[in-house]
Amino acid sequence: MSDSVVHLHKDTEPAAVTRLTVVPDPAPITPIPLWVRSGRAIKTAATHEKTTTTARAVARHSLYVAGGARIVARRTWDGRTAARYERMLRAAEAAGNYEAAAEWEERGQRFRDARHRRRMDLLHSPVDAAKGALVGAGMGIGGLVALGVVLAIANKDVADVITPIAAVIAFIALLIRIVQVVWGPLVTIGPFLALLALWVVGSKQQAAPAWALPDNVRGGEGEPITPSIVVKALRDLGVPALRNAIKEMGDAGASMLGPIRIAGCGVEVDVTLPSGVSTNEVQNKRRKLAENLTRHEHEVFITIPQAARTVRLWIADSGALDEPIGPSPLVTDDTLTADYAKGKAPWGQDLRGDAATLSLYQRHLLITGLSNQGKTAALRSLALWLALDRSVEFLMGDLKGAGDWAMFDGLARVLIQGPTDEHVIEVTEMVESAVDEMNRRLQAPPGTKFPPLIVLVDEAQVAFMCPAQDEDKRPYGGSKATSRYFMAVRKIHNQGRAVNVLMWQGTQDPTDQNLPKLVREGAHTRASLALGTESQARMALGDKAVDGGAAPNLLRPGLDKGTVVVASDGIEIPAGQASITVRTHYISTDDAQEVAARARALRDGVATLHVVERGEERDPLADIAAALGDSPRVPTTDVLKRLAALNGEAYGTWTNGDLKRVLDAHGAEPYKSDGRMVVARERVLRALANRDSDGSTSADG
Repeated sequence: MSDSVVHLHKDTEPAAVTRLTVVPDPAPITPIPLWVRSGRAIKTAATHEKTTTTARAVARHSLYVAGGARIVARRTWDGRTAARYERMLRAAEAAGNYEAAAEWEERGQRFRDARHRRRMDLLHSPVDAAKGALVGAGMGIGGLVALGVVLAIANKDVADVITPIAAVIAFIALLIRIVQVVWGPLVTIGPFLALLALWVVGSKQQAAPAWALPDNVRGGEGEPITPSIVVKALRDLGVPALRNAIKEMGDAGASMLGPIRIAGCGVEVDVTLPSGVSTNEVQNKRRKLAENLTRHEHEVFITIPQAARTVRLWIADSGALDEPIGPSPLVTDDTLTADYAKGKAPWGQDLRGDAATLSLYQRHLLITGLSNQGKTAALRSLALWLALDRSVEFLMGDLKGAGDWAMFDGLARVLIQGPTDEHVIEVTEMVESAVDEMNRRLQAPPGTKFPPLIVLVDEAQVAFMCPAQDEDKRPYGGSKATSRYFMAVRKIHNQGRAVNVLMWQGTQDPTDQNLPKLVREGAHTRASLALGTESQARMALGDKAVDGGAAPNLLRPGLDKGTVVVASDGIEIPAGQASITVRTHYISTDDAQEVAARARALRDGVATLHVVERGEERDPLADIAAALGDSPRVPTTDVLKRLAALNGEAYGTWTNGDLKRVLDAHGAEPYKSDGRMVVARERVLRALANRDSDGSTSADG
């Protein structure tokens, strides 16, 4: 038997010594006195939101009664005295309207005369009343006796003689009993009914201090525009003469105001200023006036109507201008067409919410503003509408080159896209070719009709600032008489309108250097998005529009994208105003592509010529094919114009003889159709194919 060893698992290590940490006794907590705790509790309860709201409500409704009593007392006093006429008289004198003052004085005198007659009549009325009562009582008793006699004869009973009198006496006794029953409760609840009536008057007029009013009213949020609010805002505007005049007017200050009319997403009111207050003093205080009306600065517009010493205030509903407007009819109505001569482009909405449409007929156009404010979109929407008129031709230069105008490929005869000096040179030659076309039209027989030709240059400031020069050292940019782009634009401005050659330009951040004075003043329609300064606003719209209240420099960059201030006779502007503010429809690039596709479907096909590198060796036959586009036949004169627009240096001096020489050499000679010499697309394409085939055969050999 083997011995088995049993291992006992016993810890032979000495036990760890537990260290005891001595914790000192905590410091004794000093109890907070009861009066301190009670004070804190009372303060918390007294300053709690529910407590303050309840206290304001109690104070407000109590003060409504006092305010209502004051209003009723004032109305009673006005009705019994000539105080109303005195107030209106003082108001008219303070406003400098002495004709109205004389009229109110006359009305007050008539009121006093009538009151005097009434008081004199009261001296005789007691005697007359007594006489009338005696006569009436006698006639009444006599009538009742006569009625009783008739009843007695009819009933053959003499007692019926006094029956009518007895009935009347019984009715009077009944009325006395009713009064005795009702009088007690009426005396008890009568004061409460009177207080309730005063409370109703005070609550409707909000006759309580501002601190006691509800939060939304006290903060001005959603506060409706009333005559008293407008007068108070004008009084606190900081114009001493205006403040003193309104104080003298007292409660009659509202006589300065015309009717407050609903106008779109806001209200409109005309204010006739007192004598000694000029309209520009109010215009210069636009921000303060807006804040006094509990509005933001961009929600109040001040314009000058025709009436002398009058300003017109348009006050938006709070937050209404931050809401987007609906989509453009160009996007929602795929059957929409355009008419250059008689139609108007649907551009957006005015501040009233009405549709704002713009006539483009024989009007040069300029749109400017800060960068990234929607200038290109606003300009492009007008061009898209006009493209739906198949008679309109376009020459386009986009000196940004970001593809914003790419959808006009197949619509524009020329489309140049890019920001370099080379692109500026091509755009300049394009504008100069339009000048040549204008001169040709001017020399045509009187009465000749010409299709509209729109020469559009976006980011035109790039052209004006271009430092490049041609072979004769003439600059392409600049604002001198030697500048090629500047002079070409000026020539179109001077004479293009007569023959439907129009210049449209879009530019940003205008200065005298990138938008010369003569060019900006040559536009019939001038529009501006948000700008930085008033001087820029004057460059964009002109002094007359700015002096009349136009203020694109007060639009909010970024927040008012697409909002333009327009000065033009092509848009309906309220009488007496020099400009109008329009919130333009935004048409996205994808939607613009769809509208452009509809416009292309209306046309036979337009060959769009694009910019080419300068100095590149030209292929006349290939360029002629490009100029023909999709048209089966094109008149030789039109081919020459398209070639000149493609490259003025290579084809600007070409004649019919040069064109015929090239085509005859390749077997694609022009021929006469309907009395005009034309070039056939089929012949040119066949000549190109034969030439390429011959070239490849010889190469193989």
